[in-house]
Formats: sequence, C-alpha cells, structure tokens
Amino acid sequence: MQGERFAFGPFMLDAGAGTLLRNDVPVAIGYRGLKLLAALVARAGEILEKAELMDAAWPGTAVEEGNLTVQIAQLRKLLGPPGIASEGGGEWIATVPRVGYRFTGAVEQLAGAKRKPLPLPDKPSIAVLPFVNFSNDAGQDAFCDGLTEDLITDLSRISGLFVIARNSTFAYKGRAMDVREIARELGVRYLLEGSARRDAGRVRINAQLVDAASGDHLWAERFDRGLDDIFAVQDEVTAKIVEALLGRLRAPPPRNRPTNLDAYDLCVRARKLIDDSPQTAREAHLMLTRAVALDPDYGEAWLAMNHWMGWVHWGEPIDPNRRIALDLARKAVAIDPNDAGCHWVLGNLLAYEHDFAESDAEFARAFELDPNEADAWATLSDITTLAGRVEEGLQQIRKAFRLNPFPASWYYLTLGQAQYAARDYAAAVETLRRDETYRTSSRRFLAASLAQLGRLDEARAEVELFLVGNPHFTTRHWVMTEPFRDDATREHFIEGFHKAGLPD
Repeated sequence: MQGERFAFGPFMLDAGAGTLLRNDVPVAIGYRGLKLLAALVARAGEILEKAELMDAAWPGTAVEEGNLTVQIAQLRKLLGPPGIASEGGGEWIATVPRVGYRFTGAVEQLAGAKRKPLPLPDKPSIAVLPFVNFSNDAGQDAFCDGLTEDLITDLSRISGLFVIARNSTFAYKGRAMDVREIARELGVRYLLEGSARRDAGRVRINAQLVDAASGDHLWAERFDRGLDDIFAVQDEVTAKIVEALLGRLRAPPPRNRPTNLDAYDLCVRARKLIDDSPQTAREAHLMLTRAVALDPDYGEAWLAMNHWMGWVHWGEPIDPNRRIALDLARKAVAIDPNDAGCHWVLGNLLAYEHDFAESDAEFARAFELDPNEADAWATLSDITTLAGRVEEGLQQIRKAFRLNPFPASWYYLTLGQAQYAARDYAAAVETLRRDETYRTSSRRFLAASLAQLGRLDEARAEVELFLVGNPHFTTRHWVMTEPFRDDATREHFIEGFHKAGLPD
C-alpha cells in the first residue's frame, strides 16, 4: 500500500503517508481505522471478508470480531453520509451480512509518489537480500533470516563498506524484482543474494555477489557443511565478499556466537516483534527470556531493550524494568565486548540514567566496531536532540535513514521529535502523520507540533487518541524519565504538550 493514493467524494487517502484529508483538511483517524479504510478503498466495490479485514488491521494478531465492528462504526461516523451523488446510498461502507463489508463509493486511484533514486556513497556499497528458504519446512524461515541478519552485521563492521540495514533489505523478502531496481531504491551498487537449506544436521548455502550496475556476478559459491559449522560459513562468506570488493583486509575482532541454535532462532523471531506494539513486545519478551535460558551468554542485549521499551513506550512500570534492563545490558557488554549492538544498547540505557559521560563512551565504542549501525545512529539522535544539539541530532537521524531507507517505525518518531525541537513544526506534522508512526507513541509530538502551528482542534483530537493507548501519561512524568541535558529544549517540549492539552 506504500505510496498509493485514492480520492473519493471530498476525501483523499494517502495510504503510504498515513493521512486522510477532507477538502484538503486533515482528518484525525486512528491507525487501525486507516488500515481498514485503505483495504476497503483499494478494492472498492468488492466484498472483503471479515477475516481479511482483520488481518489488514491486526496483522499476525488474534482479535475478537467485535473489534472490527467497532472500527467500522467509527469509520462510518468519521466519513459521514456520502451525499446524493454517491452510489453508496446512505453510507460509504456497506455491510454484507455474515460475510464482511464492501466500499460502495466511486474511487479514483491517484498517481503515487515514486521514490527518488538514492545517490551512491563514496565507498563500495552493498545490500544483503533475505536468503531464500529452500527447505520444505516453513519453520526454517527464521534460520534463513538469522543467516541474512548475521551476514549484514558482519559486513557492516567493515569500515570500508557502506552496508544497508536489515529492516530495509527485508522489505524485499518474497518479492520478485530486478536487482537493478532494488539497488536503485536502496542506493547501493552491489547485492548479495542467496538460499539456504537446513536438514538432518547439515546446512547447504548458495551465495552470489552481483554488481547491479553491470549485472555481472563477481563471486558465487556453494557450501555444504555440518550445522555446527554455520558460523564458520558466515565468516567465510563475509571474507569472500570483502576480498572481492576491497581486497584482503584484517578481520575485525570476533563476535560472540550462540551455542544453541534454538536460542538463535528465538532471538531472530523476537527481533521482528520487539518494537511493533505492546502485545508483540510481550510475545518477544517470552521468546527472549526462553533464549537466554537456553543460552545464558546470548541475547541479553535484546532482552535489555525489550525491558527498556516496556517502560518508555508501552506503559510498563519503570521499576524493576529499568534496573533489569541496565543489568542485562552491562552483562551483554561483558560477555561480548566486540559486539557494537551491546555497546549502543548500554549507551542508550545509561543516557536514561543521566550517566551521560559513560553513555557517550559506549556509543563511541559502538561506532568504532560498526560505523554502519543504523539503529545506533537513530538512537543517538534522540539523545543528542534532548541534549540541545538539535542540528547534530537531525544529521544523525538522516544518516540512519540513509543506511536504512525502509526503517522501523520508531525512526519516524525520532525524526519528528527532532523536527519539533528544531521548531520546524510543519515538517514534524508531515513526518508524524505517516502510517508508520501510529505504531509508536508519536502522537504526543504530533499534537505538540499541531498546537504550535495554532491548529488546536487537530491537536486536541490527537491528544484524545494518544490517551486511549496511554491513559496514565503525564507531561511531568515524561520529562522526569527522558534524558534531557538542556533546559531550553525541555521547556520547549513542555510548552507544546501543554498547548496541545496533554495532562500536566
């Protein structure tokens, strides 16, 4: 749905940006409602079954059918009557008893905005596409995803390479596209493609390095090894790619590897769930706890982030989550001092403890180990912005977006927050109205930005929606828990929150 725009009656729906306009005026619509409306409008005139609609609005989540009924009723109220000229009679969305719903209005699909090609970096640039699972067992997807992610991590530790982050490459999973188009969208010259089959204690891997500019294969190899050798194979593939692109280099210090492949699979699956919603975060917590129980020297950094996100984003109690997160992050660094991820996770948590000197040192060490760590740059942007160095924070989040052109939703929250801090309220509104941000706690910054622009009715509507998911929020508590280092920046956020009507 990314980039698709539809017009019907006085409305314009931009599914990619996550906005609904009525006569060019933004309409306050919830995330689930927008997903349902986009699904219905995209197939106007067709009957969409209830299960299909529920999957569109609550992907991968089991919910009661009553939730769909409530959302449809809210959509009908929001859209109002379609008017005499519409084919829909008394409503835009018709109920098909015992089956589902149908959008009845006339819809015009508008031209979507095509992504601009990203310029190539000044160093060899590469994206690792998701390895294809060639076994007959769909359960091996996690293993193939983990193999892909580990190769991305190992390559990104090479300072002479520019490496696209995993979120962006996984946007192409299961999609048949020309490698040149993928390279153009990601702004890289080289692509690594591959497949894997794990069966009966062995792993078979095919990998090939493609020059997207010429279409030439620079390197290709097949591996057939015992499963115990999987991490040696990863190291060998990384070395071959680096040699093909840069020549022989001294390998970076080795990272800690899991000793239990079940723990490895659990961590891979949990990483996809950790920042999507409170429900998926709790599911991720169970997986990560189990992974650490199976392999006590693996997975602590991700479990630390899970505890941190619980109290910062999902309304979980600060204590004991805050203390547990910090203890886990320190343990992760002690176990694996050569893993950049462990260092930036610890650096982030230390900033929330207001131990800024040690936090800065941990981030510096993370970038020494991995200059391509997009999540670390995005996380540091948040901390830098709240320190009052707003332009520097904007540069850091832009760097994160370049390394990760299709990022996780919280990147947009971070960008919108930095734009608000820079007093670029119109840009903040545009960023924070995107579909992706509604999976985060970003509405508070959207409300503050709207309020600063004098659009108080819209700001109040966003506050109301924000408080539905965050009923205990207070500005005072938020300020107390955030890593502010600059009084003027703190007061600017408080001012915006109060103008929007967020509780003191």
